[in-house]
Amino acid sequence: MENIFINISDWIKGLTSILGMPNTLVNIIMSLVYFIGIVAFVLLNAMYLIYLERKFCGYLQQRLGPNRFGPRGIFQSVADVVKLLGKEDIIPKKTDKLVFVMASLLVMVPAILIYAVLPFGKNMVAVNLNLGLLYFLAISGTSSIPILMAGWGSNNKYSLLGGMRVVAQMISYEIPMIFSLLGVVMISGSLNLTEIMGAQNKVWFIFLQPVAFIVYLIAATAELNRAPFDLVEGEQEIVAGPFTEYSGMRYALFYLAEYTNMFAT
Repeated sequence: MENIFINISDWIKGLTSILGMPNTLVNIIMSLVYFIGIVAFVLLNAMYLIYLERKFCGYLQQRLGPNRFGPRGIFQSVADVVKLLGKEDIIPKKTDKLVFVMASLLVMVPAILIYAVLPFGKNMVAVNLNLGLLYFLAISGTSSIPILMAGWGSNNKYSLLGGMRVVAQMISYEIPMIFSLLGVVMISGSLNLTEIMGAQNKVWFIFLQPVAFIVYLIAATAELNRAPFDLVEGEQEIVAGPFTEYSGMRYALFYLAEYTNMFAT
């Protein structure tokens, strides 16, 4: 299983060499395969996390949770996607249409790019960068830009306040997150995520640096806008925050990006 990426890569290269394709075309095909694989994983993973969270919340609140579609409601997320696809795509008149539309399209870009450097095991990484951790922090830091664009482009006071809260919160908690990861870099002696993972062969860094882990856990929760840091969507104050004016699949993309970032972080 640990050599699955290498085996798939070798199989595609062997097939393309038999067909006599040039190296440039082979590289393009390989990039497309990696991209499609990452997108498929992101979609399936987000659907599973949404179902798991709803089921767990149902258990805590002494109710069944999703239970209509499929055994124990495992296809509830699929039903939700179909429902959102059928909803009308509404763009309010006074919005900045270009910014409003681009925000919903760009929100998934950082979420997908992060997965390119995440190692899922030995030899199981799409792009093995030497500066993988720096890349991870840089890309995750840009995830607030589409949300701010959504708040600004909506031309709605609640949306704008929500967008500004996102930026303020993410900038505030990026700093402790980075400091908590410095110890990991010092112990492993590398910024390569695969090497950092390999350095934890004997003992996990959680046990070596428990305080840094707690700081990272709090900062990551704040970065993801999860309770008790869900100021972005303070329902009592600003309705749905920067997503107030969105509907249908545009709203679903923001929702999908949130759960995609949750797994990566």
